Amino acid sequence: MPCLCRECATSFEQPPQGSRCPNCGSPRLLTHDELNSLSIAHIDCDAFYASVEKRDNPELRNKPVIVGGGKRGVVAACCYIARIKGVHSAMPMYLALKSCPDAVVVRPDREKYSKVSKKVKMLMRETTPLVESLSIDEAFLDLSGTEKLHGCSPAATLIKLIHRIENQIGLTASVGLSYNKFLSKTASDLDKPRGFAIVGKAKALDFLGPRPVGSIWGVGKSLKAKLERDGLMTISQLRNMSESDLIKRYGVIGKRLSSLSHGYDTRIVEPGSKAKSLSTETTFQENIKDLKGLLYRLWPLCEKVASQLKDKKIATRTITIKLKTTGFKSLTRSRTLLQPTQLAEVIYQEAKILLQPEVNGTSFRLIGVNTSQFAAPGDADQSDLLDSNTEDIARIENAIDAVRIKFGGPAIQKGRALLKE
Repeated sequence: MPCLCRECATSFEQPPQGSRCPNCGSPRLLTHDELNSLSIAHIDCDAFYASVEKRDNPELRNKPVIVGGGKRGVVAACCYIARIKGVHSAMPMYLALKSCPDAVVVRPDREKYSKVSKKVKMLMRETTPLVESLSIDEAFLDLSGTEKLHGCSPAATLIKLIHRIENQIGLTASVGLSYNKFLSKTASDLDKPRGFAIVGKAKALDFLGPRPVGSIWGVGKSLKAKLERDGLMTISQLRNMSESDLIKRYGVIGKRLSSLSHGYDTRIVEPGSKAKSLSTETTFQENIKDLKGLLYRLWPLCEKVASQLKDKKIATRTITIKLKTTGFKSLTRSRTLLQPTQLAEVIYQEAKILLQPEVNGTSFRLIGVNTSQFAAPGDADQSDLLDSNTEDIARIENAIDAVRIKFGGPAIQKGRALLKE
């Protein structure tokens, strides 16, 4: 059975005697029948936000760290020490501090995290051009055909990459290696932190069988609850149903459920795949239930997401608002436009239409704006004979953007950004 040392990346045809690497003495040996034939990987940085903060402030190294807002906010991320004490992402901050009262809370610095992420992704792309970024801290890699380039198997190349991330950037990451994206992503969660887990073809069905249906890619809370109500608790139970029955019962996603339950996933690693949505949100310091107060918080979110659209040179067709009540119940409302837009004013006016019916005395703690269904910017904000407003809005907004580029963001504001009441 082939074996690799996870410290020095030395390869062995058989695991060495004594369960240690004879070259470096490390006990961190990786063995698997298909070790040298698998090439689809998922890499996930360990507790990314919290790890960046610990790297930059050594005093936090052995302390529980929570990255998030104030007492009214939620946990954006937390380190493994905090996780052991019951803290998890998206948890209300007051509950997190109740579970872990000695935690150090750090406000998120998304600009810093973005810069670190770019450095990690750059190392990945130096390893293989086939890198598909999933989020700020994770990506798929296809290392097929890289053996000659790097002089070793994809598994050994991944070990060397992880060492580069640790040594050059100061962060740790976990690897899942398999023959498709679904199983590699599943594997990367098995052995965190600093993990390296493998799921091969020969034992994929045995591995998947007892796992819960909720671990399947694309199965969210509502579908998971529906499957479980129907008595489908494990992946093996799904596998026992025919594809036609699953489609008949659950619609088009039934085909995916059938394929993944059998370990099939034909998706390829797509480098440079574009984001499917852009969003931003804010949690209030105090609950808000009046329209004026909500609109005051809504406008800067529309400006921010419009700026992201312009930076990425895309336009949006669908606008969605998100609201969260004081009881942490979330609701979303969407509108699809006749023509795509990049304009903050258009996004704001459409979001306002969505918001108004929801203002009925309910107190809210969060509001967010999401844009999706992207289009080319050349198709956006076209004026016509019946509506010349769009042209005027675009001219004003372009002028504001030009001033901000020259003098900075706060240099010029619309009146609604200044008048809270």
